[in-house]
Amino acid sequence: MITGRDLIQAMIRVAQGYRLDDPELDIPGQEAIQRRGQAIQARITTEDPEKDFAPDSGRIITFRAAAGHGIRLDSGIGGSGSKVLPHYDSMLVKVSAWGGDLREASRRLGRSLAEFRVRGVKTNLPFLQNVVGHPTFLAGDTHTRFIDDTPELFQYRQRRDRGTKALRALGDVIVNGPPGSPERFQRPTPLIRPEPPAYPLRTPPPSSPAWEVFQAKGAEGLSRWIREHDRLLVTDTTFRDAHQSLLATRVRTRDLMDAALPTAHRLPGLFSWEMWGGATFDVCMRFLQEDPWERLAGLRERVPGVLFQMLLRGANAVGYTNYPDNVVRAFITEAAGAGIDVFRIFDALNYLPNMELAIEEVARAGKIAEATLCYTGDVSSPDETKYTLDYYVNLARELEARGAHILAVKDMAGLLKPAAARLLIGALRDEVSLPIHLHTHDTSGNGVAMLLAAAETGVDVVDCALSSVSGLTSQPSMNALVAALQGDRRRPELDADAMQELADHWERVREIYHPFESGLKAGTTDVYRHEIPGGQYSNLRPRAIQLGLGNQWGLIRDTYRRVNDELGRLVKVTPTSKVVADFAMYLVQNDLTFEEIYARHEAGEEFDFPQSVVDFFSGLMGQPYGGFPERLQRIVLRGKEPLTHRAGADLEPYDWEAKDQELTLLLDRAPRPRERLSYALYPKVFSEFARRKEEFGEVRNFNTVAFLYGMEVGEETQVEIEEGKTLVIRLAALGPVEEDGTRRVHFELNGQPRAVQVVDMAAIADVASRPKADRTRPGEVGAAMAGTVFQVKVAVGDTVARGDTLLVTEAMKMETTLSAPVDGVVQAVEVKEGDAVAAGDRVVVIEESGK
Repeated sequence: MITGRDLIQAMIRVAQGYRLDDPELDIPGQEAIQRRGQAIQARITTEDPEKDFAPDSGRIITFRAAAGHGIRLDSGIGGSGSKVLPHYDSMLVKVSAWGGDLREASRRLGRSLAEFRVRGVKTNLPFLQNVVGHPTFLAGDTHTRFIDDTPELFQYRQRRDRGTKALRALGDVIVNGPPGSPERFQRPTPLIRPEPPAYPLRTPPPSSPAWEVFQAKGAEGLSRWIREHDRLLVTDTTFRDAHQSLLATRVRTRDLMDAALPTAHRLPGLFSWEMWGGATFDVCMRFLQEDPWERLAGLRERVPGVLFQMLLRGANAVGYTNYPDNVVRAFITEAAGAGIDVFRIFDALNYLPNMELAIEEVARAGKIAEATLCYTGDVSSPDETKYTLDYYVNLARELEARGAHILAVKDMAGLLKPAAARLLIGALRDEVSLPIHLHTHDTSGNGVAMLLAAAETGVDVVDCALSSVSGLTSQPSMNALVAALQGDRRRPELDADAMQELADHWERVREIYHPFESGLKAGTTDVYRHEIPGGQYSNLRPRAIQLGLGNQWGLIRDTYRRVNDELGRLVKVTPTSKVVADFAMYLVQNDLTFEEIYARHEAGEEFDFPQSVVDFFSGLMGQPYGGFPERLQRIVLRGKEPLTHRAGADLEPYDWEAKDQELTLLLDRAPRPRERLSYALYPKVFSEFARRKEEFGEVRNFNTVAFLYGMEVGEETQVEIEEGKTLVIRLAALGPVEEDGTRRVHFELNGQPRAVQVVDMAAIADVASRPKADRTRPGEVGAAMAGTVFQVKVAVGDTVARGDTLLVTEAMKMETTLSAPVDGVVQAVEVKEGDAVAAGDRVVVIEESGK
């Protein structure tokens, strides 16, 4: 490049017998060789400089070379789809750059290296870029120990690789379906993409009256204002509990953000938006591949002048177990800082000690503590002897005494009938000075009638949802309630036309999420019998189907009721509702009744109950009103002593520093404060979320059709990866299943052909059935339920005693511990962590002592 001579051709000519001064070579002497400028050559190889230049191998997903003026490429094995084997030279391509001087050559080579795109294997590209851009190299002062003496050459700027990650994510949905789904979904027909209602683009939305009062007078001033306010106030649950109840919490942040500004502009009279907490937190990470904190922060930035409300499970925060006090305090502080104004605080057993810390911490943060009594039973029935009017009035007095600003009545299953609402709200209005906020579900179809009865009796705030996402297991219709109060002094200050426009929008959004519908077609008064909470109903039936119990849905409802009765008629809300559901599923899947459990236990048999059931009877969820059923508690706990006080009082403080070390290893960087909290609450879920985010990147900007259904051949979608930068992606073709169980998915990315290799989970599924445990041999241990092996606690040769934990299985968030049925030595462990098992599959074999 610096002589203008083709030296390789000259060498070949000389080998053929030509002389240098022959016309074919035309090099009469050294003076004929003129040097012009300088040149640099770099070998791009599949070597990993972070691992001492160890060769990498695999399939090249993307290969894009970068040429240009002053650049020459001598290709090796590089090319999209090529396989790099460990047995040969790892060079992909040689890049030579020419310039007038060393700096110009280095600049050209650096530009070319920066524009190279090699995905699928590790390369030395970042190392080469650091070398040619280093001041010592540019000055021409390098020496034989330059690399050894220059550690900054090994400090790399992490490439985000957003294009390839987006293609991987879309390819995975196209081949396997969305995250958390066992199969691909069929698109709704016809597919109508929703368009949010129009709103003033250049005008910020107005602040709500309730938000302005809170800003001016604080939580206590707002409490007085609500109580004195004559009109009925409404909280909109569309952004959280409505879709949790109807669509298994699957509505994505993108769709919430699209509806946020139109809602704020058109319905400024809403008291609050119920939009965070509850199941949102783990579902965001587990199924939507979103950070729940980003949802909260994004909505808060878009809509600053509205009260945001969340559901807080007391000592359970937004999880399913008790957390150390320092975790609960830190979570509340962070949520308050991120934009939550109203904290609806409840305990699944109405156990006051589990709510006290949260009420105190919310007040300390300067936010609104809405303390909750959870409703069950029927105060209007003369047969009700447990959950009476006196029970609820006394509980309300206790909550007021503990510093609550608002009293919430949480009717999770929609059991509160109109007559009962008149009795309950009337008594509470007479006995406590707090404003009353009523929450219900419309499973029975009586929801609007009940809210009207409550409004007549003086309730201050009610929860409703826009009509297209209301009814059934969701909240009553906001549109219907406002219409029913037309001409009434208590009619909410909400515009009927605006509500309808927003409801029309949500109707189209809901159609896109149709795979997550619960299957309930109409209201059913059967809820008064089985008492399944509305928010649980939409999740319980899909769980039953996934566990192979879909055809026994009626039996599951009946068993749910029987379990509830056997447990002493619990208040059923997360996590106690999960206890009842897990127990019911366990009984149905194992074809058991309580009578059989009692009889077989008397004969010496032990049972491996779901972990949630064990935790409940251990007192880890609190103390139920009326106590535990002692006989069943003894069977479940196997002689262990239960707690008789608040579980959090015995928990060691969470060790933030120790867990930060784990997180640093997981993330390959120091964790951020909200990541620390997510990990503290859901370590396993957050770890998997972080892994998928590293593999697939940010998917929250995918349109929902692409995220749930993938793409069809020839279809084009756009993904905004940052402001002003958009990827245009077109699906070109879907390859067949290859021998290794993968498919090549062919795209065009910004007009350039790209392909990704995706594992087809259906093709590699292990269909071989496992042998079943022989119940006549006590040492053969079978899986109690279908699911996945979560943890294996023993190995071959271990000595175990009866009752020792062997392994833990997990299915749809339900963990089950399998214990040793006999004393002995582990002879075989037939599963490993991550394996799928069916009910009864043999997982461990124990050689019984003395046999």
